[in-house]
Amino acid sequence: MPTFSGFPAQTLQFLEALAANNSREWFADNKADYESLVREPALDFITSMGPHLAACSDHFLALPKKAGGSLMRVHKDTRFSRDKTPYKTNIGIQFRHALGKDVHAPGYYLHIEPAECFVGVGLWHPEPEPLAAIRQHIADHDRQWRKVRDQPAFASRFRLGGTSLRRPPRGFDQNTPCLEDVKRRDFIAITDISSSAIHRPDFVDVVAELFAVATPFMRFLCRAVSVPF
Repeated sequence: MPTFSGFPAQTLQFLEALAANNSREWFADNKADYESLVREPALDFITSMGPHLAACSDHFLALPKKAGGSLMRVHKDTRFSRDKTPYKTNIGIQFRHALGKDVHAPGYYLHIEPAECFVGVGLWHPEPEPLAAIRQHIADHDRQWRKVRDQPAFASRFRLGGTSLRRPPRGFDQNTPCLEDVKRRDFIAITDISSSAIHRPDFVDVVAELFAVATPFMRFLCRAVSVPF
């Protein structure tokens, strides 16, 4: 079994070079560097995270596959974007819920790029049905939500992110408990990590600890959308 020993020292430099030369020709000429500096260590990281993830929950997948697994594809979907550059210039790793089909499902996420590195947990842009379910669950269990959201170990490391509505969503009014959270369109929590940490052999332990701290938050959201945790 592969052992993760940290992302190579040149990983971020490769991502910077890709951002400066974002073309199919350049990527083809540097494909070997992509394999050794990005894909191979990322797959090793995913493999090494498997037991740690299972310690948090049996329902999230660590799939070390070149395509269709936890490592998000490097090719961009440019169909609806003004930016037609073909490649993502970050490493995205998502450990998705076993019942989830895409990035909008509950998940644990690692983001690596030269400008920022962070860990994220929760649901990003959930579909209307799970979005409504989370909002209602927060309103119905506001004390439990506050306890999860404000737990010192969690609140001292994570911040809630994403976008929100300006007004209460349909079915809720100004007297709704935790209204500012009910107005959220994303239910994600983010914590920044040092870019230097990705090169350390214990980086898996660093990320695993953050995932563990987020367990009550993830459990609350999974209950809200009626999937097992």
